[in-house]
Amino acid sequence: MPPLTIGVLALQGGVGEHTALLRRAATHLPSPSTPGDFSFLEVRTPSELAQCDALIIPGGESTTMAIVARRLGLLDPLRQFVKTDGKPVWGTCAGLVMLAAEASATKQGGQELVGGLDVRVQRNRYGTQMQSFVAELALPFLGEGERPFRGVFIRAPVVEEVMGEGRAEVMGVYGEDIVAVKQGNVFGTSFHPELTDDVRIHVWWLGQVVEAARHGGLPVVVGGEGA
Repeated sequence: MPPLTIGVLALQGGVGEHTALLRRAATHLPSPSTPGDFSFLEVRTPSELAQCDALIIPGGESTTMAIVARRLGLLDPLRQFVKTDGKPVWGTCAGLVMLAAEASATKQGGQELVGGLDVRVQRNRYGTQMQSFVAELALPFLGEGERPFRGVFIRAPVVEEVMGEGRAEVMGVYGEDIVAVKQGNVFGTSFHPELTDDVRIHVWWLGQVVEAARHGGLPVVVGGEGA
């Protein structure tokens, strides 16, 4: 299998942290996947995005990210990457907001979204940055018997509604709040795995990317207009 290029959208947020954890995660994948099977690219332009087989949209401030993406000519290519090309995409925190069909508690005038997930998210569900916290999460997709994952929540959004025909699959909860969701090729988490030393979610996601490459892509469940 030729090397896969994994992009991290580098407009703001935990770009370096994601890239570092991706490099570590690559060493944990079973053979024949090895670190040499991947290259990692910080994405700031449409031409860089076009080189990618998969993409992470990191945390940050979703309104600012949308404005910068529009100025750089990235917003429409991102929508095509997610919803037409059907390549694997993972959004963390603000990245989850960007991948939602709708967002509530937005700033005056709203914001543009990429879409891809048939969900409505509530921004800043847990308050200000001063109210950030760490919580142990049971994430069944990591495997039975796995120890809890320490989720870092910083001004985190939550999925307040799975919309439409319920095509988005709930992958993790904190109390009654949905904090991880997947729909076809699109995955989103409210929390920041890149701010921990735990590579398990990155390993799992890279495994999804490898499977997509082997089988010609993940199923695309069209949703989330994001316009």
